[in-house]
Amino acid sequence: MSQGRRRLLALVLPGVLIALCALLPLTQRSAGAAGAPGDPPGPVTGNATYFDALGSPYGGCGLPQENLDAQDFVALNVYDTPGDYSFYPRPLTGADLDKAGLWDNGLNCGRYVQVEIGDYCTGVNDGAQNQPFCRGGSWVSDAYSGAKLTMIVADSCGDSNAWCRDDPYHLDLAKGSLNRFVKNGAAVGDLYPGHWNNRHVTWSFVPAPGYSGDLAIGFLQGAQIWWPAIAVSHLADGIHGVEYFADGAWRAARMNGDMGQSYVIGATTSGGDQFQIRVRDATDTLINGGRVYSFGLPAACASRCAAPYTKVAYTTSQGPTATPTPTPTPTSTPTGGTGAACAVSYQVTNAWQGGFTAGVTVRNTAVTSWNDWTLTWTAPPGVTLVSAWSSTITPSGGTWTARGPSWAPGLAPGASATFGFQATGPSTPAPATFTCS
Repeated sequence: MSQGRRRLLALVLPGVLIALCALLPLTQRSAGAAGAPGDPPGPVTGNATYFDALGSPYGGCGLPQENLDAQDFVALNVYDTPGDYSFYPRPLTGADLDKAGLWDNGLNCGRYVQVEIGDYCTGVNDGAQNQPFCRGGSWVSDAYSGAKLTMIVADSCGDSNAWCRDDPYHLDLAKGSLNRFVKNGAAVGDLYPGHWNNRHVTWSFVPAPGYSGDLAIGFLQGAQIWWPAIAVSHLADGIHGVEYFADGAWRAARMNGDMGQSYVIGATTSGGDQFQIRVRDATDTLINGGRVYSFGLPAACASRCAAPYTKVAYTTSQGPTATPTPTPTPTSTPTGGTGAACAVSYQVTNAWQGGFTAGVTVRNTAVTSWNDWTLTWTAPPGVTLVSAWSSTITPSGGTWTARGPSWAPGLAPGASATFGFQATGPSTPAPATFTCS
């Protein structure tokens, strides 16, 4: 008998959503950061299950199902904990980061995967804990093997079964998509229900098919001036972060839990209803060269947004507001070893009880290029790294070392690089000195 994975879908009331999400910290992380699972090395094969629909009002990425770019969607595993079926709080932080599955704390939301139907199990493949897949049977190819479909990542699989915990490459497919897989130029039509039989699938991340246009931005249910939660969609290559312009500086927004397309931003002025954002994709690169998206809180959300998703119109610019000069506090201007010289500015961009985010800008003040730039500082007592973006940060005791990202490891004379991190612990005092090398 064909089996799908049945999941409990939670309905979060708007008032409760605000109370919970307002306390959840940023979960951005660069692809090279400690604990990050990274993309599979190429096409990978895993078990496939199916589920009926996204939860209400949102799927795991923070969008209602009707607002997805595609109705062919998948869920990725929250955890990679073979043999361990315990619950771990989401988003995963600190020592739990090494338990992250390919959901990657929401950072793979909005990306596309090309999925190919594989062989089916002739035995028992029920996802039972501590049991092998396809017990008492074998994997067999048939006429449906090789059928393909491109699908969007829209949800997460965090259940305590072997599918969601033991198999890092497991995919949970939208049930309505099963008969839309294509082989020899035509939809298969009848894979489900009679021929599903607990399949393998082979899959890999791919760019958005036929992409055109620009981002879609909408406010979430309960959003208001003091809790401006948005969802960003229509992405060419996923989303790894949102930055908002406030009080003269760009600041890293907090992801809304691990709903990877939803972020809590700030207004351009405190208590205002006008917003400017820019967005980073799955490579941590600013989308459209740092394009700035400007918009206001819709009139329908004057008190707070009642609808699950309220799309907004925006204007774009590539002008001076796209690259403002921040006013950092405090500022250090150290010189480093091995001939390097740099100026460093450090700024706490957000703080809450038990944690904070910070932004760091480093500038090459030498007359020669600074290849493979490296910055070292001593973190204050009680501060622990959670995640980083636009750099790779490696803590060793109290000493933290940041290195340039793979796409921009060097700095020309006078050039600058900006990166950020999330940490637990007190946000003050700031590091006293930085050393560049």
